[in-house]
Amino acid sequence: MSGNRTERSWAFGLRLMRLFPRVMRGIRRSQDQAVAHISVPLSPRHVAALEHLRESPLSVGALADELDLTLSTVSGVLGDLDQAGLVERSTDQTDRRRTIVRIRPGARLAVEEWLDGASAPLARVLDRLDTDERAAFIKAMDMLEAEFRGTSTDGGPATPAAPAKRRR
Repeated sequence: MSGNRTERSWAFGLRLMRLFPRVMRGIRRSQDQAVAHISVPLSPRHVAALEHLRESPLSVGALADELDLTLSTVSGVLGDLDQAGLVERSTDQTDRRRTIVRIRPGARLAVEEWLDGASAPLARVLDRLDTDERAAFIKAMDMLEAEFRGTSTDGGPATPAAPAKRRR
């Protein structure tokens, strides 16, 4: 049974590897359609940054931590979002070494509509799953992210799975 399960997992893994690029292209098309008036191409990193800033203003360092990106990468993402007129940066009045980033007040409604519109296809699909299926899907995505980070879902090191033997 264990070997059969490994073969099925291997096959499912290959199927997901074929699906993920198509799903990501679909997500990007959906995002582009939802934000056609923005002159700067927005990537998943831009989306993630806006989603975090949607909740509240953050320092650049806190945003980098939330996104698990370097400060220089986040600075580049924020530069793009600033150029698109979506965020503004200001010096923290309590600690002048820190920069606080927030969604521009005049862009908030557009950002929220865009984020909601861009996530609509995902929401529609997730709505077709029952509660247990949604929970299993999210758990699997969290585990996959942890695997690529090299950590387990409990924060410890991931144990790499032995590659399955391929049939000839």
